[in-house]
Amino acid sequence: MRTIRVRDLFRYLGPAFVVSVAYIDPGNFATNISGGSAFGYALLWVILWSNMMAIFLQTMSAKLGIATGRSLPELCARIFSRRTNWIFWAVAEIGAMATDLAEFLGGTLGLYLLFRIPMIYAGLLTGLLTFFICCIEKYGQKAIELVITALVAVIGTAYLIEIFLAKPDWAQAGIRALLPSLPNGKAVMLAVGMLGATVMPHVIYLHSQLVQSRGGGAGDAEKRHHLKMEKIDIAVAMNVAFLVNAAMLVVSAAVFFRNGRAVDTIEQAHESLRPLLGSLSSGAFGIALLASGLSSSAVGTMAGQTIMRGFVNIQIPINLRRLLTMAPAVLIVALGVNPMDTLILSQVALSFILPLPILQMLWIARKKELMGSFTNKTWVQVLGIAIAAVIIALNAILLFLTFTGRA
Repeated sequence: MRTIRVRDLFRYLGPAFVVSVAYIDPGNFATNISGGSAFGYALLWVILWSNMMAIFLQTMSAKLGIATGRSLPELCARIFSRRTNWIFWAVAEIGAMATDLAEFLGGTLGLYLLFRIPMIYAGLLTGLLTFFICCIEKYGQKAIELVITALVAVIGTAYLIEIFLAKPDWAQAGIRALLPSLPNGKAVMLAVGMLGATVMPHVIYLHSQLVQSRGGGAGDAEKRHHLKMEKIDIAVAMNVAFLVNAAMLVVSAAVFFRNGRAVDTIEQAHESLRPLLGSLSSGAFGIALLASGLSSSAVGTMAGQTIMRGFVNIQIPINLRRLLTMAPAVLIVALGVNPMDTLILSQVALSFILPLPILQMLWIARKKELMGSFTNKTWVQVLGIAIAAVIIALNAILLFLTFTGRA
């Protein structure tokens, strides 16, 4: 068995950190702040369970890419009919647009809150900054990985400051992280949104593509070593994302819920932090939101290219694609729609789309002719089906509560 050397490990680190940005994107800000301000620490368990699901699903996606040398959308194109792949692509694109919407709004709000740039101009500037980050990809995947990892570090540092200033009740946070509860229909909707914001479909597709840049050989031994390194990458990156996610909800519970302030907008959250915790806290919040919006927006664009190229083998210029997916967000900003509500609904939509890539992975990863010795074991298949079933059940409960007027 090959030993793990630090220098060797650093060569493999990166893909999971790109993916982890989607787990701390502006949609997470909206759902976690709403959940914390309305229900205190009660929904912290959703973040913990979602993170465990994320580690499992991203590991399966990475394994699929390493074992086959193809992305999940490319494998779907190989296995399923062209008509079916067009349906897969359409559903995945809806998810990508919901993701782009959240990311664009996050960057726009970040610029508005920090510099008081009018929302419409902040939106246009967000688009330009995203184009700039995407252009870095021409210098190689490693370059954009470093930029995005740096932005993740900014988000993490900002929330470390927030936690220090908020002084949360750690005993209550620990209890609520372990004891599931859904107090009412609104809590169900927020839980579904938090799940959709944490376990995101577009990065399941993207991860299977990103790992291929680290391929060290075609033999099973090299692939197993690669997978071992990627599991470490995933464990570190996903748990960093979990800590940031948990910090968002914990700060919201400690600051807003404790003071009896229900937060309905991102702007309200920012402004409420200043008198309660001081200008350092509100500034850190704005910086974290801006870094989240810009980094996740770049990742969303990369995922969109993987989805389109894989399912239907169509390639359009990355800037044109960004303009197309940016259009709904610009329209929402121009119409003055509440960004917080839009962010939460976009994440709920992602939860409804999420079972599709999970089931696609499970179907492909059971095929020995494609996966070889990396074929999923029975317990992995069962666990994957159980995760998909839980997500579908939560979505069904939300639909029932919505149509009966209880959500």
